Amino acid sequence: MFLTTSVHFLFLVFLGMLSLVLLLIIAVLIYSFYQYKESVQVIKWSEVINKRISEVIVYDEEKSIDNSFSTASGNSLFRNLFLQKLAESEKKFSGAAQNKLKNLFQKYNLQEDASKKLSQKKEHLIAGGIQELTAMNVKDALPKISTFLTHPSPQVYQEAQYAMVSFKGFEGLHFLSSISSRISEWQQLRLLLSISNIPENSDDNIKNWMESSNDSVVIFTLRLLKKFQILSLYPTVIDLLNHPSIEVRMQAVQTLLSLENSSTITRLMEAYPHQPVEVQKEILKVMKKSKDHCSTEFLKDQLLNNTDSGVKVHAAEALCSLEKKGYLIEISKMETSSEELIQIIKYAIQEKEW
Repeated sequence: MFLTTSVHFLFLVFLGMLSLVLLLIIAVLIYSFYQYKESVQVIKWSEVINKRISEVIVYDEEKSIDNSFSTASGNSLFRNLFLQKLAESEKKFSGAAQNKLKNLFQKYNLQEDASKKLSQKKEHLIAGGIQELTAMNVKDALPKISTFLTHPSPQVYQEAQYAMVSFKGFEGLHFLSSISSRISEWQQLRLLLSISNIPENSDDNIKNWMESSNDSVVIFTLRLLKKFQILSLYPTVIDLLNHPSIEVRMQAVQTLLSLENSSTITRLMEAYPHQPVEVQKEILKVMKKSKDHCSTEFLKDQLLNNTDSGVKVHAAEALCSLEKKGYLIEISKMETSSEELIQIIKYAIQEKEW
């Protein structure tokens, strides 16, 4: 009797598990079918939207609208896709074409859809909303966007930073005074490309950023100086050769090349012995580009006496740029020259010839 009951119980358990597995399979199939159906719909909508955008750019706004576009324009998923396509298209066009895209954005009241995303909890939705409002130049959204500058998600606060600069130019960089998070290389490039000029009397702000405890802020500011060649802050850049961060020192060296004056190479030679090898190599690269003959003897000394192979290579390349090929060939033929030195010189000369 006990055995029969146990077998019956096990059968029921097996049946229950089988039913659960079947339900899971059915659920997965239904979900997959839904996803497939949605992806097919997105492809169709994308074609309709792309066609509409093309017509708006090439022709006038009054051109007849496809019925399928009018029908779908009330669907929230369609409108979201429409927003994304407009934001993507805005990056590809300028002038009158951009204005036509913004008119399309306003005509279908897509600002409301984009603004709603700023109230969402999901990071990618907030970032998408900021991106769309920025692309469509919705200045009214700037106060709300500015609240995301301190958002914990990099995806969100980076879009907020970019929006501030896109709308306000140099003035939009005010967040640099308080930012504690790192500004990525990609984000720095985006911000730099968005700034077309620097107002007069901005030196104090820039100098404060150069004194920031956030190394990425200092590096970005140095790149800003390099882009706009702000010569008045040359002494501050020189001081950064003593900065605790090696990355900051290297960027300071690169910036000095753009702000170069008659004393730059001399100052770099003076700072050279006190620098880590990474910064020393960067200094040698600057000497190669500068082609200042006052560095000739210094470079010869580095080539012959420095123990680091990388330093020797950069010194040899810099000497080549100073048209010292004859000197290098002479050194390579000396019996006292090591095989390593000979190979370094041959490499440097070949690089010059290329």
